[in-house]
Amino acid sequence: MISARCGDEGIRIVKRQPQALLYRPLPASGMTYVTANIRRTGRTELFNEVGEYMPADGDQPLVNARQQLTQLIKQIKENGKQDNLLPTLQTVLTQLESLTKHDQLTGALNRRTLLSMLESELARSYRTGHTFSFAVISVDHLEKILEQHGQAVARQVLQMVAKEALDMLRTLDSFGRVAANEFAIVMPTTWLDQSLKAIARLKKRVAGCDWNTVAPGLQVTFSTGLTTNAIKDTADIMLARATSALQTAKAKGSDSIAEAELPLPEYNPEDDE
Repeated sequence: MISARCGDEGIRIVKRQPQALLYRPLPASGMTYVTANIRRTGRTELFNEVGEYMPADGDQPLVNARQQLTQLIKQIKENGKQDNLLPTLQTVLTQLESLTKHDQLTGALNRRTLLSMLESELARSYRTGHTFSFAVISVDHLEKILEQHGQAVARQVLQMVAKEALDMLRTLDSFGRVAANEFAIVMPTTWLDQSLKAIARLKKRVAGCDWNTVAPGLQVTFSTGLTTNAIKDTADIMLARATSALQTAKAKGSDSIAEAELPLPEYNPEDDE
């Protein structure tokens, strides 16, 4: 067996150990610790955060798009300009653009795009003075779900939670997957009390899913770390603060929420002179 870390930039082998498939989130680093099999052929089997095999050359949708582009380029070189190829080329380019912005497992924004949206909202808030909320949520006990029900069920849990969030959230909200078992939500012009109501609605939707059709006896909840923007915040600072609140929520038990709101700076009338 091998131990590996996987994240937004891929998987890195860190050491060998003779243990079964493990799933351990490392919230401080945003990475995920997994153990993967080595086939007798000598090829290393690398798995993503819920045990799904990851081919060495990347995600399959990206491989397919690359193959299509290669074929189109070959046809153009061999036959010269062909206007009939343009629609196909445009379709492939659209697919590639989506691949660069979205998580392939859940359809949510990927970590890089979500943090970019967070930075944009920070800049907008600085200009307008509007407060906004930022949440990080994590499915409770996903490791146990993986061990008890297998990879397909763990993947489907993540997909269904993401779908409920994408269906419920406002069009101006941004929802993305920022770690193996962590999603983040940017909620513009939203105070903390309003974001708590939004999280409560999402919890109700997730609880209302028919999880028995996924696996008999399965129940799914998620914990939440919630914060609002503060002076001198960056996307990384807000993510770290919300993630810390998430760990506080998990320590309280499943289906919990913890808030991390910085105090407002003291007002000094001399600053206006």
